[in-house]
Amino acid sequence: MNPLVSVIIPTHNPHPERLSRTLCSLLRQTLPLSAWELLLIDNASTRLPAPAFFSRFGPSHLRIVSEPTLGLTSARRRGFAEARAAFAVLVDDDNVLAPDYLARALDLLAAHPRVGTLGGPVRPEFAATPPAWSHEFHGLLALRDLGSSPIFSQGLRPPGSSANTYPLHAPVGAGMVLRREAWLAWLTGLDRRPDAPSDRRGADLSSGGDNDLVLAALSAGWETAYFPELELTHLIPASRLDPAYLARLNRSIQRSWVQVLARYQACPWSAIPRWSVPLRAARSWLRHRVWQSIAARIRWQGALGHFEGLARLR
Repeated sequence: MNPLVSVIIPTHNPHPERLSRTLCSLLRQTLPLSAWELLLIDNASTRLPAPAFFSRFGPSHLRIVSEPTLGLTSARRRGFAEARAAFAVLVDDDNVLAPDYLARALDLLAAHPRVGTLGGPVRPEFAATPPAWSHEFHGLLALRDLGSSPIFSQGLRPPGSSANTYPLHAPVGAGMVLRREAWLAWLTGLDRRPDAPSDRRGADLSSGGDNDLVLAALSAGWETAYFPELELTHLIPASRLDPAYLARLNRSIQRSWVQVLARYQACPWSAIPRWSVPLRAARSWLRHRVWQSIAARIRWQGALGHFEGLARLR
């Protein structure tokens, strides 16, 4: 019999300790093993743990699938192609799922048949105490807690709105639950858009794939929702709080955010000439007072990414 849900873990050169905790959290799921499958997508790794590692930490039905084309989009495509279930859960290789995550996901899908993508709170476990200045940037690390009540979208163009709007409660990739029809809408869109913005690719911090999945599903008529009972922990190494890393991440996220929104006619900003980017960057450097603090420098890098994204719309 086919499983009820496919768990997909895209990974590229995973950190063994964090990956072991991800796998152990799956071993502790209350949903019986027979009801779900586990696909680990090896995305062009040069350092993948030995088979003994997976025998020790992984569920007995773990299946490792190779995807040689580097990039999160390619890894997800392969995972969806291999999935046998009607539903999927995307899990990063540094996510620790609550023991009832899979069982609750199936219950919520059954209770809300118009919801195509869903997720919940993503809370951090920091390897080192985060500095005070970093708190405003924790959202860049896919951390979120939107409270104790569910939140539902009202379509890509909500009632009373004159434009398409991205629902800010939509799930991030970590722990995202999808119906097959939702991910097929995304795959169909990718095939029609060879110039789609790239997602994470090795050390490249390009982003937007999570938003693209949600927007594709919304465009196909599905809703998206936040449910507080879908809890997971994101393991954050100290390197993720490095100012230079956060600056690069903010710039990449803001650039791709503009591009993905524009692809679905949901971008609230107008395109700008490419020649204007250096001038805007200089003005923004002064406005953000970059010389005053680490946080100001990271904010400024986000502004640069925003300008670069708008310049690519022309």
